[in-house]
Amino acid sequence: MTSRVIVHAVIKGRVQGVGYRAWTAREAGARGLAGWVRNRREGFVEAVFAGPADAVEAMLAACRAGPLGARVEAIERYDETGSALAPGSAADGFTVLPTV
Repeated sequence: MTSRVIVHAVIKGRVQGVGYRAWTAREAGARGLAGWVRNRREGFVEAVFAGPADAVEAMLAACRAGPLGARVEAIERYDETGSALAPGSAADGFTVLPTV
C-alpha cells in the first residue's frame, strides 16, 4: 500500500485553449484522484492532485505530455503537507474550477 500525498502543480507552456483542464479532470478521475484544476490568467494551468503516491506520480508524468495540441514546457511541483485541497473543493472527486 502506498502513502497518500497531495501535490500542487503549475503547468506552463501551451496549455490553454487545447482542452488541458478537461483532459486533466478525465485523467485524474480515471486514476481515482481527488483535487482540482484551473486556468490562471497569467497563461498557465494550476492543479492539485491528492491520492496514492504512485497514482499522483503517474498523473504528473501524464501531465508532461498533456492532451493533443498541448506543449508542456515545465511543471513546477509543490508537495503539500496539509489536508485541504482548495477552498470550496470536496475531499473526494476531481473538479474543474473557474479561471482566476
